[in-house]
Amino acid sequence: MKSVFLPSGSLARSLIAAGLLLGDACAADALQRMQLEALEATHNAVEQFQLDRQPVTLSSDYNDVRSLLHIHSHLSHDSIGTLEEIHQAAVQANVKVIMFTDHPADDYDYIRDGHRGMRNGVLFIPGAEEKGLLAFPQRSVQRLPEFTPQQKVDTVRAADGQVYLSHLEERMEWELEGLTGTEIYNIHADFKDEPGLIQALRNPLALLNVINPAFQQYPQEALAALQDYPADYLRRWDELNPKHRLTGISANDAHQNTGVKAVVAENGTLQILDTTNEPLAELDTGRIAGLKLLTAGKQVGDIIFDLQLDPYVRSFSHVSTHLMMHSFDEAAVREALAAGRAYVAFDWMCDPTGFIFQATSGDNMHAMGSDIPLSDDLTLQSEAPLNGTFKIIHNGREIHYSRGRSLQMSVKERGVYRVEVWLNFPDEPRIWILSNPIYVK
Repeated sequence: MKSVFLPSGSLARSLIAAGLLLGDACAADALQRMQLEALEATHNAVEQFQLDRQPVTLSSDYNDVRSLLHIHSHLSHDSIGTLEEIHQAAVQANVKVIMFTDHPADDYDYIRDGHRGMRNGVLFIPGAEEKGLLAFPQRSVQRLPEFTPQQKVDTVRAADGQVYLSHLEERMEWELEGLTGTEIYNIHADFKDEPGLIQALRNPLALLNVINPAFQQYPQEALAALQDYPADYLRRWDELNPKHRLTGISANDAHQNTGVKAVVAENGTLQILDTTNEPLAELDTGRIAGLKLLTAGKQVGDIIFDLQLDPYVRSFSHVSTHLMMHSFDEAAVREALAAGRAYVAFDWMCDPTGFIFQATSGDNMHAMGSDIPLSDDLTLQSEAPLNGTFKIIHNGREIHYSRGRSLQMSVKERGVYRVEVWLNFPDEPRIWILSNPIYVK
């Protein structure tokens, strides 16, 4: 059984009265990780990882390009993010490729009117999130009929496009022909799996006393508090991969639209608003211990706190899909994704650039995504810039486990092989890198 976050003193009494003291049914790692002492330990571990980081020694013929998929801009109905904000965040997070997934609408064509081209070193590629899929056609499909997810896949592929399965938690039973790949991590799905955190975000007292201090002092670590191993996504990917060969990608699902603020209202009350200034709750500061001090001396309209949970730079810094590319243009991005030369990394922990997973046979090197025959001297190699725990997953089952910066293993069986790299934090190991597979026939 998981331990439960138990606040103390007046905060505990207030949360008990508000119904927020969590029992087993709502126990969530995110709230435990958001305690300030836990966030401080995580922050210190990340700083040490950065000091310990070393370049890998295995050579590669490819450049490691940090890329983001599943990004929303002002073209989507649920975001007001500008291109300037997105570009600035990409530069700050050292992101080189943004693949947009704006929600389609009748008043614009997401390919013809979408964001495409190089913008001061960042490559923009237009696409859409629709019908449970991320679609990146190369020609407009705006007026073409499609009634089912399979027809959507067929339409996008006919337009020389790529299609990825999105939000697997809502469609684990889907098995479509012609997919390019699938999300193997989605930050929004990770959030939805945290009932305790969701309940806390709906409670003004928890926002004031737990969530706000966490994000003010340790913003990146607070966002990362919701990160769990995506076991259900990976299980389904492992089931589908032998039949359909799907490239695994991460989904930032970035909107920059989640936040709350507290404003002093009439009669000394404290009003809680969302990012669109819609009221969420109103608190009588005279009846709740601690709130009176927060509003003392404040005027009507004064903001007590303004908490943006998902600014682009924070979302972009959390996770990404690293592509192994020879050149830097849209064609090279599409080729690397189609070939499966990619890995997912939680970059907030440490820069994984240079990570390698490959197979060797004689003088031949085979990158991630390769289809290769079984041979007597076939060997898997992997290396990362940090000491970690390496796990080799074969047909969905862990078969090898080792500690260090690298691993090497002889291959004796056919099947689908991928690598996971985990890092040790003060209280728990956490997943850092998820490779795409090598297929041994």
